[in-house]
This record gives sequence, structure tokens and C-alpha cells, in this order.
Amino acid sequence: MKILDFGSLNLDYVYHVDHIILPGETELADDIRLFAGGKGLNQSVALARAGAPVWHAGLIGGDGGMLRTLLEDSGVHTDYLKTDPVARTGHTIIQVDRNGQNSILLSGGTNRMITDELADETLAHFSEGDVLVLQNEISALPHIIDRAFGIGMKIVMNPSPYDGHIASCDLSKVSLFLINEVEGMQIAGAGDPDAILRTMAERYPDADVVLTLGSAGSVFSGHGQTVRQSIFHVHAVDTTAAGDTFTGYFVSSFFAGRPVKECMELASKASAISVSRNGAAPSIPSLEEVREADLH
Repeated sequence: MKILDFGSLNLDYVYHVDHIILPGETELADDIRLFAGGKGLNQSVALARAGAPVWHAGLIGGDGGMLRTLLEDSGVHTDYLKTDPVARTGHTIIQVDRNGQNSILLSGGTNRMITDELADETLAHFSEGDVLVLQNEISALPHIIDRAFGIGMKIVMNPSPYDGHIASCDLSKVSLFLINEVEGMQIAGAGDPDAILRTMAERYPDADVVLTLGSAGSVFSGHGQTVRQSIFHVHAVDTTAAGDTFTGYFVSSFFAGRPVKECMELASKASAISVSRNGAAPSIPSLEEVREADLH
């Protein structure tokens, strides 16, 4: 079994400012920092650090070399990560003020240049029983889902950010959903966690669902079983990659055939470690760190 993460990669430009800039205003930033980002990249790193055999597919521009390097240094295979040397990689411009509030401007860049042809070329290297991990930050998503389903791949969907693009996807072909409470409300039209899970089960009876609930923990529901997992308590420093870390660790262990309770516990512990560290991809722990961590 191979895992393919067909997902986004971003360059995050973070500007520290006195206050969020106003219309027509010019302000001198205190400093600027450049980070690797994108939900796809973060989840691929988490999968690899959890010990899974993972390939990342996507598209970067001539400015995205550091993203490929980070993936490779983390143990992710990049055979299907393409480069368009004249295009610009997806990126964000993030203002962070003196009180920690932020304002984010996102440009899809090469993430929105994924074509059906590129998807077909990539998926031709995978076969029945392989796993496909998706988020909602790239183009050609409906085609990728249809093509992967036709091959017989198991499709994992993290529909973030949830928007109208998701409505064009045939979500009945998804094997596993990983959603937070807000996404659950948007998909299911229900606000209560139990109602979200009931609606998901009625609408997608062939899919398993993991619903994360912040400080209330997480719950797995599917095929006749429900497993609840509380959080591990840590001092939170940066929650940026918490959900992506949970996704990578759960998917890795779940498709390796481990018991659901063990998968939930491992993913929750890995997520807790990530929020105790600064940064997104750099905060994601290794499997050894997760196993050795003494958390309660």
C-alpha cells in the first residue's frame, strides 16, 4: 500500500507590524519571516514522520524549491511534485500585530494550476488499495476524486477550507472524512456533534468519519463503532499544524490496520506535541517522540 497526498504547498510570508494596516496606509514592518506551509505539505510531513510511505503530488513555481527540500528532508517522496519555472508558488501574506492578531491574504498560485491531465499522469502510478489524501486547496479536485475512485483507491478527505468548490465534488466516493466541528456544521447542516455524525452516516453510509472538537477531544464514527478520545493537556504555543498533524498520524496508523482506539490516541498525542511548539511543519513530531512522550 502506498499513500499519495495530492495537495497544496505554500510559501508563508509573515510580517510583524504594530497594527494591521488600514486602507491607504503605509506601515514599516518590524520584521519578515518566510515559512513553508499549505495543508497538503503539512499533512505529508506528518504522514512521513508517523512512518507512512507517502508521495506528495502537486505543483510549485520556480520560487518553491525550499518546499521540495523540506518534504524530502522529512522523508516524503517527491517523484510527482512538478515545477513550473515561470509560475509563482501559492503563497500567503500574513500580518501579525503587537497583540498577536493576524490578517491573512492567500494567493492560490500553482495550487490552482493543477489540470486534469496532470492528475491523470500522477494517478497512473497508483493502483487499487492505495490511499489518496486530499484537502480543498488545489484545483481539479472533482476530477481527481472521480479518477482515483475508478482506480479503486481509498479516498481520504479533509474538506478545508470548506467552500463552494466542495459542492462540485462527489463526496459519496470518499472512504474517510477528517473534519472539525465547523466543517461538520457546514457539510451536515447540524451544530451538535452527535447530529453531525448522524447526518454524515445517513448521507455517506460507506464512509468513516473522524470529528475533531478542539478541547473536547475527538470522535470516530463508522461501520458500527464509535470511539471517543480526550485531548492530552499541554501548554499551547502555536496551534497552526494541530489538525494536519492529527490527520497525518491517524491516516498512517488507520490504514496500517491498527485498532481505531490506538489510532485516535496516537493522533491526539502527536497533535498535542505539535501545539506545544512554534511553527507549522517544524512542530510536527516524529513517531519516536510521540511514543516516548509522557502526556496525560
